[in-house]
Amino acid sequence: MADKSGFCFGVKRAVDLVLKTQQKYKKPIYTLGPLIHNNDVIEFLKSKDIYSIDIEEIENLKKDDVVIIRSHGIPLCIFERLRIKELKIIDATCPYVSNIHKKVKKYHELGYQIVIVGDKDHPEVTGINGWCENSAIIGKDEESLNNINNKVCVVSQTTEKEINWQKALNYIIKNSKEIVAFNTICSATDIRQKSAENLSKIVDTMIVIGGKHSSNTTKLYEICKNNCKYTVHIENKKELPTLLLENKDINTIGITAGASTPDWIIQEVVNCLK
Repeated sequence: MADKSGFCFGVKRAVDLVLKTQQKYKKPIYTLGPLIHNNDVIEFLKSKDIYSIDIEEIENLKKDDVVIIRSHGIPLCIFERLRIKELKIIDATCPYVSNIHKKVKKYHELGYQIVIVGDKDHPEVTGINGWCENSAIIGKDEESLNNINNKVCVVSQTTEKEINWQKALNYIIKNSKEIVAFNTICSATDIRQKSAENLSKIVDTMIVIGGKHSSNTTKLYEICKNNCKYTVHIENKKELPTLLLENKDINTIGITAGASTPDWIIQEVVNCLK
């Protein structure tokens, strides 16, 4: 097992908060988008009367309905829509992400162009961009960053790779005059990636457990695949490749898991391998 894997602080906090909220109100609870990128957890939450809805479905909610803001956070304008509807808002935004929102809002108002190093379609990045009136330049290579101003504030998606942050920052330093940069990659992300990288160098095969739509899990897979030819990305024990279990050349198997993968799913995979 990788030294660090599975639920990070922000995800665990969000799951605990939504379950406590359900116990308090004892009625259907709604999360704006899937609470975390893990299908098994989403199905578990449904069994507890907790449902994921799209932003477009806000209009269908009634006064005093309970809405959870997931750990990825949301744009400022969506907060205003929820308040106007007089909903009960439970904010489970990861504190590290909320910190980025505050920085982006402050420097946008001070006249800085905001640059977000990350994936433009990721919900966390969409949320961050919503705190600077959706005016940010988003990307991580020269092509996507070639229109930056001389006065910029740079932040990062919390699950971005450190190498991508460094490359983007080096390019910005060469092309802008006044730069305020905050490396907002979550320490848990960095620790997990380094732990997975070290393990993937010394095993015959790597198993990366996590949602197929999970950004941080996908990055763990890419890192491990770079070091270990036989690397597989699975969501749960049902997806363990039969050929992997039957391959006599494999003596040592490394396991890591994304930040949205609960301990019980990891343990099921370990038990199956044993």
